[in-house]
Amino acid sequence: MSKPSMLAAGIVLAGSLAAVLPADASHYSVVYSFKGGADGAELFSGLVDVGGTLYGTTWTGGAANDGTVFAVTPAGSETVVYSFKGGADGVNPYAGLLPVGGALYGTTETGGANNLGTVFAVTPAGSETVLYSFRGGLDGTLPVGGLIKKGAALYGTTSGGGDGSACGTPGCGTVFKITTAGVEKVLFRFGNYEPDAVDPLGNLFASGGEFYGTSYNSDDAATPLGAVFETTKKGTESVLHLFGSGTDGADPVGGLIDVKGTFYGTTESGGANEYGTVFSLTPAGVETVLYSFKGGKHDGAGPQAALIDVGGTLYGTTGNGGRNNNYSYGTVFKITLGGQETVMHKFGPLKGPDGSVPLSDLIEVGGKLYGTTYGGGVNGDGTVFEIKP
Repeated sequence: MSKPSMLAAGIVLAGSLAAVLPADASHYSVVYSFKGGADGAELFSGLVDVGGTLYGTTWTGGAANDGTVFAVTPAGSETVVYSFKGGADGVNPYAGLLPVGGALYGTTETGGANNLGTVFAVTPAGSETVLYSFRGGLDGTLPVGGLIKKGAALYGTTSGGGDGSACGTPGCGTVFKITTAGVEKVLFRFGNYEPDAVDPLGNLFASGGEFYGTSYNSDDAATPLGAVFETTKKGTESVLHLFGSGTDGADPVGGLIDVKGTFYGTTESGGANEYGTVFSLTPAGVETVLYSFKGGKHDGAGPQAALIDVGGTLYGTTGNGGRNNNYSYGTVFKITLGGQETVMHKFGPLKGPDGSVPLSDLIEVGGKLYGTTYGGGVNGDGTVFEIKP
């Protein structure tokens, strides 16, 4: 599986690369521009804060061009912590990292003993261990989402593998658990009934002893436009909502967050204008579209990341929109729980001083929001940026 094209709707290879200083530069700045080559390039994941240093992954770049784990300070000092080697090592880390007990845990989309993806651990000093290589078949394959910790175990999803009865090769995806020692167990295999969620891409979210997640598509011929699912530690799964009816959202890529007992998320497409949505969902499955993106010069389009709650206001990114319909490079936006949306920053071209095409979640550190962009920066290989809420 190459770079998931369904995740790259915000990437527009086009047009003028002229640099334009953003009008909102007073509260936005590029922290670091990646250089490609031995440095990282092409960022899909967000960041984690460990003791004031931000850690993340790049999909490519590094010594073997198979991706990296990097560290960057808010002041802009960057270090490649680990370069993936390919082969039995992981290749192309798509998701972000999870700090647990002094190490950082993550997944790679491919690589490993079977070239079907891995779970790995790496220390901040750069010592890396492949904990598990996915096997495909009844096991998972191609993990795109990251990991979460619940109790002593880590949990995640794979976008392929599992039963495969409804999806064929490589299967409909799985929910799995894994210990920090590398003992893995598949909890649920998607696609065993209709309508079921298939192809989960975002991170899981734990609430009340259960796990919630989104899937890019659904195993339902009538509305194959994504789902929100719920699963237990014992592997019982149910679909809470199927997207795609009327002006509903479609194709949720990012995960969910919980604000006062209600879940909030985004869809990459659908909505009143087909540019994506912000939605809310009760644990009982009652869904509301809070906002439909408009695209074009003034609004974002194609959100692919989860939201973050800062003081009762939600913040997020869109991978497209913000400039014009032909050359759109994404936005940072905020939205109230009542659905009032404001664009905070419009990103620039794929090569230029500004970042371009943000596809990841934001984090809040010291009163500022930090995120990454797939491209842009002075070298066109992606950036870390900060913005004040």
